[in-house]
Amino acid sequence: MDKTDLAILENLQADASRSLGELAESVHLSPTPCWRRVQRLRENGVITGQVTLCDPQQLDLRVTAFVFIKAATHSEDWMVRFVAGARELPEIVEIHRMAGEIDYLLKVYLPDIAAYDRFYKKLIRVADLQDISASFSMETVKFTTALPVDHLR
Repeated sequence: MDKTDLAILENLQADASRSLGELAESVHLSPTPCWRRVQRLRENGVITGQVTLCDPQQLDLRVTAFVFIKAATHSEDWMVRFVAGARELPEIVEIHRMAGEIDYLLKVYLPDIAAYDRFYKKLIRVADLQDISASFSMETVKFTTALPVDHLR
């Protein structure tokens, strides 16, 4: 990847809805070479998709919970069962397998604390858990989906 590819990625991560002409202009290319570069980035798996981001507040998702899971056992069967079950819960937007004292970290969006209780009851049916705890975000200080690319320059 060269500097132009990185500029394309920065621009698309900031606003993927802009037209090809606007994107090409912002990276100092004509539309056809810009389009070819975007296609190559897709084919190479650098660009993995294009989505619309929604404001959780506008969707009445006022509670962001970070749920900490300790596995009841550390077997492959448990892991497969837990991951498959957790992926099915729409409230979970991120699942991270962790190193250290916590086995999994979940990011969950919910309308209120009562919804967390309902979510908790669904989650504990997924697999045996040694421990489950949560922390609730009071304020989102920074949120971005844009990955840093400066280290590639």
